[in-house]
Amino acid sequence: MTETRLNERAIIRLSATDGTEDIRQFLQGLVTQDTTAVAAGAPQWAALLSAQGKLLFDFFLWADGDDILIDCEKEHAEGLVRRLKLYRLRRKIEIAPDDSLQVHWALTAENRPVDPRLPALGYRWLDDPSNGESADEEYRKHRLSLGVTEGANELGSDKTLWLECNAAELNGVSFTKGCYVGQENTARMNYRQKVNRRMVVVPIESADEKRQRIAYPAYGLSVEHRRVDDLQALDLPDWLKAAI
Repeated sequence: MTETRLNERAIIRLSATDGTEDIRQFLQGLVTQDTTAVAAGAPQWAALLSAQGKLLFDFFLWADGDDILIDCEKEHAEGLVRRLKLYRLRRKIEIAPDDSLQVHWALTAENRPVDPRLPALGYRWLDDPSNGESADEEYRKHRLSLGVTEGANELGSDKTLWLECNAAELNGVSFTKGCYVGQENTARMNYRQKVNRRMVVVPIESADEKRQRIAYPAYGLSVEHRRVDDLQALDLPDWLKAAI
């Protein structure tokens, strides 16, 4: 299989410029995931939130020695770099795109990391940018068929609370790691079990334009931000049915 390269993704590398900074500790106070769980071959889905707990950027964290790699949307990589640099202050940390690596994906692959959100999503790894051909369309179609949403076009930026993005069900948040930006509201929602809205993928014939984030006519699907009360008649994926 040669169609593995996700051209719509980019890699950002965080590294200590003098060897004294702890990159994991830096990110631990910023992102939703426990950075101590990020290991070689075990990427973690995570997000950077607003102070109110709304999603700004979602991404995957990868370990590369003492460095951390961020697998994010290529379209918004520059914005994410700028945001992270705001938090860096005077710390000796380099935050920059790494064009030597590219995200790859396949439904089946030997000895590759499984997607941390849902095993059925397939396998994801980092490799040379020259390897393979584009798999963006196949990846998107498969992901949406499983009801999994991601990225600014689907989830919105500063529009959706992280738990409304199904972050708890898709392993995108740690409730034991301690404080991070947006943690207070996220933890409160989880404690009270007050997730009143959800991101869902519905057949386009059942679309509600008032709640629609983006439509995919070629797939016959619509990504929407709906109240939980409006989901009862939908054919939801098993992982989301169990959560609701």
